[in-house]
Amino acid sequence: MFTLVIAILIFLVGYLLNMFYITVLYHRGLTHNAVQIRPFMMKWLSWSGTWVTGLEPKAWACMHRLHHLHSDTEKDPHSPVQNGVMGVWLAQYYSYREVITKLNMQDSQLSQVVKDIPFGISFLNRYSLSNLPYFLHAFIAFLLSFFSGYWVFGFAYFLGIMSHPIQGWMVNALAHRFGYRNFDTDDQSKNNLFVSFLVFGEGFQNNHHAFPARAKFSCRPYEFDFGYGLCWIAEKLGLVQILRN
Repeated sequence: MFTLVIAILIFLVGYLLNMFYITVLYHRGLTHNAVQIRPFMMKWLSWSGTWVTGLEPKAWACMHRLHHLHSDTEKDPHSPVQNGVMGVWLAQYYSYREVITKLNMQDSQLSQVVKDIPFGISFLNRYSLSNLPYFLHAFIAFLLSFFSGYWVFGFAYFLGIMSHPIQGWMVNALAHRFGYRNFDTDDQSKNNLFVSFLVFGEGFQNNHHAFPARAKFSCRPYEFDFGYGLCWIAEKLGLVQILRN
């Protein structure tokens, strides 16, 4: 029982770190400027983002902005309307790789989409080393298992810190197919309470698409946005400033 509790705590630490980067820094900060990232934190993000999450910050922001520009149309990088619920798995991966390739080639159209982001693509993705963060976290997981004597500790760590493919699929697929709508937007975005609970408010896609510049994704009394709680904590620590619209 004690081993299981420790494994759950390790998973939660990795998951919280991942969600802080993705929902606070990448999404609400870098992509939508609903959260203003402090200059020193922006520099840290430009260096550490890819290492921590395995995802290139500028490419992630670019792809998500394209999603908002073309939500649920043929130009959407990952829509269940176009690709099916399960098809979003591959659609989001191939779209992400394409965005990185084009940004590396200084494609004028995509570069314009993220011209305000004050840093470029990391050397990991400039020199085809994008798998290194995954090997790094796998090695950390191995060390954790080896020195503790419990393989479940390493598994919990890796699953928590590298959970973004599952998170992304749940938000991009399920929250654009199943749920309810508070606002009449031009896309098929939904509010999915299950996804929102697991992915720190990201499942409130209809609310978010209606008000993308708002840091808080919840609108109703029964909607709770854990990601906004992370924003609040980060603001208290002096890492970001919430722009309250």
